[in-house]
Amino acid sequence: MRKTLKQLMALKNMQKLAMVTAYDAWMATMADEAVDIILVGDSLGMVVQGQSSTLPVTLDEMIYHTKMVSRASSNAFLVMDLPFLSYQTSVKDALRNAGRCLKETMAQMVKLEGGTRVLPQIKALSDSGIPIMGHLGLTPQSIHSIGSYVKQAKTKKEADLLINEALQVEKAGASMIVLENIPHDLAKIVTNELKIQTIGIGAGPSCDGQVQVFHDLLGLYPNFSPRHAVNFLKLGKKIQKAIRQYAEKVRMDELISE
Repeated sequence: MRKTLKQLMALKNMQKLAMVTAYDAWMATMADEAVDIILVGDSLGMVVQGQSSTLPVTLDEMIYHTKMVSRASSNAFLVMDLPFLSYQTSVKDALRNAGRCLKETMAQMVKLEGGTRVLPQIKALSDSGIPIMGHLGLTPQSIHSIGSYVKQAKTKKEADLLINEALQVEKAGASMIVLENIPHDLAKIVTNELKIQTIGIGAGPSCDGQVQVFHDLLGLYPNFSPRHAVNFLKLGKKIQKAIRQYAEKVRMDELISE
C-alpha cells in the first residue's frame, strides 16, 4: 500500500525522506521498495529525451510517463512535476492541469517551481484538495532568466528573499518543498523555519530529505555527472563495455545463444 502524505509529514524531525526520480515502469520497479517518494520529474526532458533543458516537456508527456511509473509502483508516495507553462499562465490553468494529472495518473501530489509569483496557484490547488510540493533555489524552468545551473541565493539579500518565499509557499498551502542548489547554511535555516519538510538537492545535509535523479544516482551517463550528484554505481561505463563485448562477439561470429 502506498505511503500517504499524512504518514510522511509526521516524520518531520524524526526520519529523513529518500526521494528519487523515475520515468518508466522499470525504473519505478527498481526504486519503489526502497524509497519514500518517487518523483516523475520534468528532468525527463534532459535525461530521457535528450533536450538541453526541461522547457520542451509537455503536460501530455508528463502524464504518459507518470502513468507508467504509477502502474509499476505500489509503495512509494508518487509525485509528478507540472511542466513549463502548465500552471504559470493562470490559476484556472493550474487547477485544470493539476487536476488532470491526479485523475489520469493516480499521482498523489504535484510539484511546481517558484515563490511569490505562483502563490495564487498554490493556494487555489491546496484549497481544492490537491497536495503541493514547492520548489525554490535553482528552478530549471527559469533557466533562461537564471542563465546557468549555478548555486543560487548566495548573497544576504537573495537568502532573505528565499527564506521569505519559503514561508509564503508554506502559508499558501504547500505540504513539502524542494530546495535546489543553495548554500548549505541557508537550507538549514529554511528547514528549521518551516513546519513542512524540505527536500534537498545540492543543498546540504540539513534538509528533511534528499532527492537524486535516477541516472545520476547510478552513474548511467559515463561521461557526465552533476556536481551535486552522488554516484553509487558507475553503470554507464559498465554498460558501454558490455555492449562493446557483445558487438565484438557478433562480428567474430562467436555469439552463442540457445
